[in-house]
Amino acid sequence: MTKVMAGTNGKADRTLDLEHELPASDDRNETMAAESQPQAASDELSKVKAERDALFDRLARLQAEFDNVRKRQAKENADFRDYALTNAVRELLPILDSLDRALQTEPDAAEFHKGIELIDRQFHDALSKLGVEPIEAKGQAFDPNLHQAIQMVDAPKVEENHVVDELQRGYRIKDRLLRPAMVTVSKRG
Repeated sequence: MTKVMAGTNGKADRTLDLEHELPASDDRNETMAAESQPQAASDELSKVKAERDALFDRLARLQAEFDNVRKRQAKENADFRDYALTNAVRELLPILDSLDRALQTEPDAAEFHKGIELIDRQFHDALSKLGVEPIEAKGQAFDPNLHQAIQMVDAPKVEENHVVDELQRGYRIKDRLLRPAMVTVSKRG
């Protein structure tokens, strides 16, 4: 602390106490800066490590969630495959019942034939309900997308490259081919 006398005309009227600090030496500033730099770097490193750990934790949780979704989707797909035929089988069971009853009856040729025709109609109705339609073949122009030619025959009464006979009926479900019709196709000798 330094005391300074202040006054007018060289006379001392009062005494002022002034306190002032001397500037710190450069060595002292460098020591303080050196001590604060490792602390700041350590604090920054701690923050970065905490952020890294949080990101790793988030990544692990997201990976686990993704695996759970993938497993759940696989199970749903398996269930769908296992039970997709439920409606189709439900439509076909009455036909099986009719066939079982037909086999239990005494064979009378005329009645047996009528019963088989009824079962055939019942079967086609069930397929139609499921969206399965037969492919028209006989008399139609040969279409390799719908027909499978088994043989070619001379047929003077049928146009060339038209179906003469259907050996096995073809079917499609909506726009998708289930099975092509096996056919005999006309040719000109």
